[in-house]
Amino acid sequence: MNTIIQNILVVIAIILALGFFIKKLFLKNQKSKKECGGGDNCGCH
Repeated sequence: MNTIIQNILVVIAIILALGFFIKKLFLKNQKSKKECGGGDNCGCH
C-alpha cells in the first residue's frame, strides 16, 4: 500500500515540475515578444 502512495506522490511531483518549467518557458517567450515602449522606465522594476 505504501508503494502505491509513493508512486502517486512521485507522479504528482513530476507533473508539478513539468508544469512549472512549461509555464516558465511560455512566460519567457511572451515577455520577449513585448516591446519595451522606449525611455528609461521599461517596467522591469
